[in-house]
Amino acid sequence: MKKVIVTGAKGQLGNEVQTIKDQLANGQFVFVDVDELDITDQQAVLNFFEKEKPDFCINCAAYTAVDKAEENRELCDAINVMGTRHLAQACKSQETVLFHISTDFVFDGTEHQPISEEHPTRPVCHYGESKLNGEKVLQDIWSKHFIIRTSWLYSSYGNNFVKTMIRLSETNSELKIIADQVGTPTYARDLADLILQLIEKDVQAFGLYHYSNEGVASWYDFTKAIFEYKGIKTRVVPISTSEYPTPAKRPHFSVMDKGKIKTTFGLEIPHWRESLQNCLKLL
Repeated sequence: MKKVIVTGAKGQLGNEVQTIKDQLANGQFVFVDVDELDITDQQAVLNFFEKEKPDFCINCAAYTAVDKAEENRELCDAINVMGTRHLAQACKSQETVLFHISTDFVFDGTEHQPISEEHPTRPVCHYGESKLNGEKVLQDIWSKHFIIRTSWLYSSYGNNFVKTMIRLSETNSELKIIADQVGTPTYARDLADLILQLIEKDVQAFGLYHYSNEGVASWYDFTKAIFEYKGIKTRVVPISTSEYPTPAKRPHFSVMDKGKIKTTFGLEIPHWRESLQNCLKLL
């Protein structure tokens, strides 16, 4: 029996893990969100792990409000940095393998070719800085970890870009969407499936990995595809980042090189358009 704790269970990724948990043979899951386990409370985390003694922990808990993080820095750091520290300490105490989700926002977005795990990190906003600091504290504390950086996560659960665009299309004949930020949309179910595969195989190749769906898109391209597959007639107009200023800066280019994770684990990763269609069938 493999016992798995999933934090942030009510978020996009946590919900996807719940949906496909039966894929893990002999899996026993404990799903918790902030009401059941506040990862910013060090003693509560240690006590919880002492009681449950899990084999694996999937940390889906994070502060992800990119713009709000600029003013709510203390809360952002409490969750993304200190919360990660507490989980790393608890995992070390119980010999628990920790899967930790990070982000493309650890990069500054000035590259023009896919970004590898070895590329220098230079976050341009506080959210990205907090996630990078979370990676560092985990790496300093506990060796049995997988840090998985992903990008542009969406799902049929929670709040995300896909659902926002569909909602806005219902009341707007035209939407202006940024066309000069380029990355890769990632379906949270594909990421959840990857993590469960790694747990099933009990892999020991710990470390830092990049994972997103295959392919490249701008937010404009992504919106056009959503509307195409849903048969939505709302007009989509491309604009530049400078025409839509936000409190937090965002990387202009965050396409990640997935060669390491594909080679290490023999993965075939779906194209973002294929996965988008799978998600839209559930909406």
